[in-house]
Amino acid sequence: MPSTIRRQMKNMVNNYSDAEKKVREATSNDPWGPSSSLMSEIADLTYNVVAFSEIMNMIWKRLNDHGKNWRHVYKALTLLDYLIKTGSERVALQCKENIFAIQTLKDFQYIDKDAKDQGINVREKSKQLVVLLKDEDRLKGERSQALKTKERMAQVSTGSSQVGFGRGSSQPNLSTSYSEEYGRSEGSPASYHGSTSPNPGSELEQARPQTSGEEELQLQLALAMSREAAEQEERLRRGDDLRLQMALEESKKEGPGSGKLPRKKKEPQSSLMDLMDVPEPSARADPWGVGGGARG
Repeated sequence: MPSTIRRQMKNMVNNYSDAEKKVREATSNDPWGPSSSLMSEIADLTYNVVAFSEIMNMIWKRLNDHGKNWRHVYKALTLLDYLIKTGSERVALQCKENIFAIQTLKDFQYIDKDAKDQGINVREKSKQLVVLLKDEDRLKGERSQALKTKERMAQVSTGSSQVGFGRGSSQPNLSTSYSEEYGRSEGSPASYHGSTSPNPGSELEQARPQTSGEEELQLQLALAMSREAAEQEERLRRGDDLRLQMALEESKKEGPGSGKLPRKKKEPQSSLMDLMDVPEPSARADPWGVGGGARG
């Protein structure tokens, strides 16, 4: 997938750490929400002082994005909500210190070329986070519930065949334990130890939309990517038509002199083939594989 390759190249060029790479993946422009397994890994990493700083810096960077990269912002808010409830307490503390940065997103605007308001998801999510951060009792209650559920599921997973992500914290019923946003039953440091290989079936199960809002988001992202691919294909086609027209014009210019020698009739054809064989589409393609829409 072009966006995945582009993101991997940026990771190498910028020498991002493992924690930063995970945040970038969770907040990418891919047409699906961040997986609960990935967010759980990031939540575990917040208990490491160095990783915590890297994670939060990358999240604030994503929150500063705008326009056609609205998905970066929305997914960063979704991840932040998850970390506040299941990660280190330092996450909530830093969010409270920088709550203005979240509050400003209540005015986030982006209307796409189809006149669809894509900024509404960002605005609503930012408002929810601000309310949660300002209500200390509610924050403690939701965090306590999330961590208790995490512990309980970790104990059950020891002898259960329903291992959610191959980690100490299985989530066989993620949609019920965290039905509103992406989950709040993972993320305690205890689950970071004793991890095993992920279960492919569970990964596919968790990738499914769990709420109507998430399903709508995935549909919007899929449609946006489809439009971008169609537009890029149309641009390439127009470029081919233009080159063909130029070649025909060149052929007409050279035509009158071709009757003197029999062999010279082939020269315009050779020129035409040379022009048509120029690999223009690949030379003009975006090195990141983007048609002007998603950006890593």
